[in-house]
Amino acid sequence: MTPETIRVAVVEDDGACRTALAHALQAAPDMRVQWLAASRAEALEHLDADLPLDVLLLDLGLPDGSGLDVLAALRRRWPQAAAMVSTIFGDEAHVLGAIEAGAMGYLLKDLPPQAVLQEVRGLHAGGSPINPLVARKLLVLRQWKDAMPPAQQPTPALAEAAPSAREAELLRLVARGHTLDEVAQAMGVTRHTVRTFVRRVYAKLQVTTRAEAVSAALRQGWLE
Repeated sequence: MTPETIRVAVVEDDGACRTALAHALQAAPDMRVQWLAASRAEALEHLDADLPLDVLLLDLGLPDGSGLDVLAALRRRWPQAAAMVSTIFGDEAHVLGAIEAGAMGYLLKDLPPQAVLQEVRGLHAGGSPINPLVARKLLVLRQWKDAMPPAQQPTPALAEAAPSAREAELLRLVARGHTLDEVAQAMGVTRHTVRTFVRRVYAKLQVTTRAEAVSAALRQGWLE
């Protein structure tokens, strides 16, 4: 093994996917398969062994638990290693949970093995490969988080009021995953005006996040 060789481990419960990744890694001259695991328990056992890693490719949906447990164990055992999630889950909860747990990359399972290898190289070189759809979700979350008003108790009159036509339009755009700038453009208003609408909608729904606003609006029949 040369100093440039990237030591990679794979945690993947899908046999065909795991085999394809293993074959691609073994054929790459700059990589070495350190170990393969098909479950949370198997991965944790491997992490306890004296086999240092450079990159961990990790699925989140494992048959015996969450891949986040494996990620936490990696951080404790081999803190110098970089973890990249490869999963079917692209929702906000899984994305944020993985990144908060220490994942440096997040891919969806729509890449062929050779493309995954390129992302592994980028990760090992110091990059943070993220699927474009996931990156957009993070951008949307950040923009709407910045638009959130300070926590406050809405007045009863405001909390019981139905949304105005413009506020309902805002909710529809938010529910479709548009960014703050896209909502402003679609409504023909400034970012400042959108923030004003956001504060009023949050107060009426008694929520503090974009996801809570969409969920509450659906429950109250404000969205189809």
